[in-house]
Amino acid sequence: MSMFDLKAFDRAKLQSDPCDFILVPGFVTPEAIDAINADYPAITRAGNFPPEELSPGPAFQAMLDQLNAPELKERFAEKFGMDLSDCPMQLTVRKYAEASDGNVHNDSSSKFLTVLIYLNKEWHAPGGQLRLLRDPANIEDYVVEVPPVNGAMLAFRRNERSFHGFPAYIGERRSVQFYWVKPKRAERGEKPFRIKRWLKRLRKIRKR
Repeated sequence: MSMFDLKAFDRAKLQSDPCDFILVPGFVTPEAIDAINADYPAITRAGNFPPEELSPGPAFQAMLDQLNAPELKERFAEKFGMDLSDCPMQLTVRKYAEASDGNVHNDSSSKFLTVLIYLNKEWHAPGGQLRLLRDPANIEDYVVEVPPVNGAMLAFRRNERSFHGFPAYIGERRSVQFYWVKPKRAERGEKPFRIKRWLKRLRKIRKR
């Protein structure tokens, strides 16, 4: 049985400003969220972690397996009118956000399609809610804001205007993010994520 509300996915309207995107609240079913969160990997610090560095429980692993299914990839490709057949997926898991997270940025051109799934059960903070921006210089000028809660899913196609970010938040912010990327990026493996974490730690040390 799917952990995802595929009917809601099919009903979601493809928006085009500032980039092609869909927002599906409750993409992960309520029953699945409870099981996934019970089996969430024991992450103790901020950062993006590839699955091979983690030890999730069976329900969380089942979600990862379903995200990697060819049928889901085909569904995204059809929704966005893209050919993803030769594009591998890269996926990371988060549990905590720190003050330096959420800075406005655009994904690299090696990422064709970005998907973010949020797994907190509730959210009351004004910060930490992802925004797709009209103006990258003004985080208050946004097209859509996504509370990171209840299995919400945002997917967007990278272009020159697909800037995004969120107001600062420190604390638990559960998410899975994945991309379909150019094959040459996949050949580099997860090294870019490790380098990014190393640079963050180095900056913290220099501030002391």
